[in-house]
Amino acid sequence: MPDRGGGPTGPRIRAGRPSRGVRTLLMTLGVLAVLGMAFTMFAGFWTDWLWYRSVHYSSVFTTMLWTKIGLFFVFGLLMAVAVGVNIWLAHRLRPPLSAMSMEQQSLDRYRMGIAPYKRWLLLAVTALVGLIAGASAAGQWRTWLMWVNGVPFHQKDPQFHLDVSFYAFDLPWYRFLLGFGFATAILCLIAAALTHYLYGGLRVTSPGARATAAATGHLSVLLGVFVALKAVAYWLDRYGLAVKSSDFKATGNWTGLRYVDANAYLPAKTILFCIAVICALLFFATLWRRTWQLPVIGFGLMVLSAILIGGLYPAIVQKFQVQPNEQAKEAPYVQKNLKATREAYGIDDAKVTEYAGKSTTPDKTTLRGDANDAASIRIMDPNIVSPTFQQLQQMRNYYGFPTNLDVDRYPTKDGKEQDTVIGLRELNLDGVPKNNWINDHFRYTHGYGVAAAKGTEATDGQPVFTESDLPSKGDLPRYEQRIYYGEKTTTYSIVGGPQQEIDYSDDSGEKTTSYQGKSGVNLDNPINRAAYAVAFNEPQILYSGAIGKGSRILYNRTPKERVEAVAPWLTIDGDAYPAVVNGRIQWIVDAYTTSNGYPYSSRTTLGDTTADSLTATNNNRTVVAQQNQVNYIRNSVKATVDAYTGEVKLYQWDTKDPVLKTWMKAFPGTVQPRSAIARDGDLMSHLRYPQDLFKVQRELLTRYHVTDAQTFLTGSEVWQVPDDPTNKSGNAVPPYYLSMKMPDQSKQAFSLSTTFTPNGRDNLSAFMTVDAEAGSSDYGKIRILKLPTSTTVDGPKQVQSQFNSEQDIAAAIKLLKGGDSEVEYGNLLTVPLDGGLLYVEPVYVRGGGLKYPLLRKVLVTYEGKTAFENTLGEALDKVFGTTGATTTPPDTGTNPPTSTNPTVQQALDDAQKAFDAGQKALQSPNGPDWTAYDKAQKDLKDALKRAQEAEAKAGQSGGGKNGSGKKS
Repeated sequence: MPDRGGGPTGPRIRAGRPSRGVRTLLMTLGVLAVLGMAFTMFAGFWTDWLWYRSVHYSSVFTTMLWTKIGLFFVFGLLMAVAVGVNIWLAHRLRPPLSAMSMEQQSLDRYRMGIAPYKRWLLLAVTALVGLIAGASAAGQWRTWLMWVNGVPFHQKDPQFHLDVSFYAFDLPWYRFLLGFGFATAILCLIAAALTHYLYGGLRVTSPGARATAAATGHLSVLLGVFVALKAVAYWLDRYGLAVKSSDFKATGNWTGLRYVDANAYLPAKTILFCIAVICALLFFATLWRRTWQLPVIGFGLMVLSAILIGGLYPAIVQKFQVQPNEQAKEAPYVQKNLKATREAYGIDDAKVTEYAGKSTTPDKTTLRGDANDAASIRIMDPNIVSPTFQQLQQMRNYYGFPTNLDVDRYPTKDGKEQDTVIGLRELNLDGVPKNNWINDHFRYTHGYGVAAAKGTEATDGQPVFTESDLPSKGDLPRYEQRIYYGEKTTTYSIVGGPQQEIDYSDDSGEKTTSYQGKSGVNLDNPINRAAYAVAFNEPQILYSGAIGKGSRILYNRTPKERVEAVAPWLTIDGDAYPAVVNGRIQWIVDAYTTSNGYPYSSRTTLGDTTADSLTATNNNRTVVAQQNQVNYIRNSVKATVDAYTGEVKLYQWDTKDPVLKTWMKAFPGTVQPRSAIARDGDLMSHLRYPQDLFKVQRELLTRYHVTDAQTFLTGSEVWQVPDDPTNKSGNAVPPYYLSMKMPDQSKQAFSLSTTFTPNGRDNLSAFMTVDAEAGSSDYGKIRILKLPTSTTVDGPKQVQSQFNSEQDIAAAIKLLKGGDSEVEYGNLLTVPLDGGLLYVEPVYVRGGGLKYPLLRKVLVTYEGKTAFENTLGEALDKVFGTTGATTTPPDTGTNPPTSTNPTVQQALDDAQKAFDAGQKALQSPNGPDWTAYDKAQKDLKDALKRAQEAEAKAGQSGGGKNGSGKKS
């Protein structure tokens, strides 16, 4: 047709269609976007594989990967095939079409619209549901591995007499399969119904039959499958009663069967199972009867039965059988819960002993020596003195110590074990002189050395360091001091290449080094560099000249991160702690196996039961997976992380734990046998009972220290963990490590201890310890001293209140707070002594120009007598009435006092002057002058020593007796 516009002729361009060049550009951009997304996904996978290979746990990665892939494809394919087959079958069973009604005419337009794309639409729908189902199934890799590798507990539940492994390993997998079956049946039913409706098999407004015979039969079978799955659910629910949680008014959180469960719900579930089976058969029968009358009646009967038998009947039993005589009805089931809970949390062997709470010794002066034997009382609080370590041992701003230090045991020069406060001088990037990419990731890469101090001593308020300075030196044997892996090391570093690292600084200047370890991932390969550039969103990794031959990237550097990554089936304790072992700094990490399927054992939330006043202020001390609800826990694995190489070792600690055995079958070769600990030198001497397990156990023991069901139901013996009285956080008092001797022990043992108070009151109800020394035969033995209920013994809050209300102590503390000074209370330690309880609390002062706390006073109380002195020894002397041995003897009234020795008198006068000078320094208008106060204390100590020596000399020249005829 000729062009009527008069313009030039040529190819016509459709309006709105982009040119070929634009289409090419768009296609290129689309391809690049797809390739970019693909490489991003590849980078995540590849860097994970490289990291697992670098730590020699590639089998963990491959086991998880193939398990997830297998579950994804198997269950994704099952779902896709099931939905696809039912859509295809519904389409195949479609009736001959006749657009006789408005409904069918409307649907005809849709049918015509999708007709050319039916195959693609079917593939798209099945692929979508398959992807969703596969992704959901892949998330169940733990459930699958536990089911397929489960080992027996060799313990049976008291109701069904099945091995506990059925509830811990089998039942979760069966429930997943059941849930998958329900989802598949529902999706198939929806897809089939829509297809039947679209092609006329189902009608809503058209005259005549609402469904064809083919559609009726097809949908009835799917409904029958759904009801059959409901029958299976009723059957599994019977066993689920043994691990069901409920709120029981008499006990609070409850797990397991109660009277109404065993006598109403259990038979109801069995009856409902039978009804559901019959109802499913009626639905299947529609293939021959072609009517929904009987299935609908059966389904209605099942719903009515579920309401009456499954809901109303148990309520009647509870109201008219249980409530009138609850204790008698529930007691047998409570007894089962008591036994199971104590076994599941490892508290079944806890030894409860009656303890008087009052000393029976009339002359308390005889107990002074016993106080030293009762405990190595730690006056250096690891949760207070970190700023002191920081100020005295930081050395450079780019080093730092953790907020809470750790307590360990190290031998003294004479070979005796002593409680030691220890911390690592880790890298602190906030203190780097100039932050940039090279400094943060290449130059400043590691910390350096250990700082350690005696836990029981102080000099002029400062720690007595047994390992100090930079490089560190002291009592510890030689060890590799560089710290590339630590709690504060949360960023990546690139080491070992052309860029030198800052090692440490001394008087001669900065020393440099280059990492010689084999840790990390090699960046020689350009593919590796590109992958890490994408994974870390840092393009410079790809092209930076600071990366070259030998460069390695270190990441996942905190001990908890590394252990959790190589053993994702473990729950990690909140407090990893360092130890010098065989010439290396090793981080020791406690790890737990847990389960939520121990029948009759009450559940607890780890985050709640492990919270205390320390975790409230330090997130690093919180347990990994803290929101997990568990009702079984074991400290089954002890792990170590080398601070230099990052090497992770897992040791089997609990050799009887079936959960650990199950995971060891699933991941063979990842956990070394317990005997391997002995091959690693003195590692055993640094292992200890973990804090988080102890906190979980103490929370359970507030109720489950009772073994009698009747007493448990009355609630009269319920305890509580007291709030920390030394601060205003309102959180529980943390447990403390301390070498101490319980009444049934012949010598001190490294222990973890805590206190209990009655529910709603502040007096003491019990004192609990666990033997924390891994090498001892009593390791893990829980001892509880139960105080009498007929008399009251002061609890921690009351003791703290007593400290604060004593007039002389309050006045002294007010003086210490003068100016801009702050008083900080250390750990309130409790020590059993001669039937009573000795409380000790160090008091620190921060201020007067100082940036760190110094130990200034020690509070001690015993049997209502309180002392507030400069040293622990002086406070104990005062409390037990043994003070005054170095001063002028008292007049007994039998003989006139002898004249005072002039030398003694001069020394006492000097002591008085020093004391006055010290008080004046404390009351300085500008705040306490600690330098002058320290000098005054030294002068006072020197004067008292001269007085003692002069009087001793005078006593010897006069027959060694004073004027009263008694020794001074």
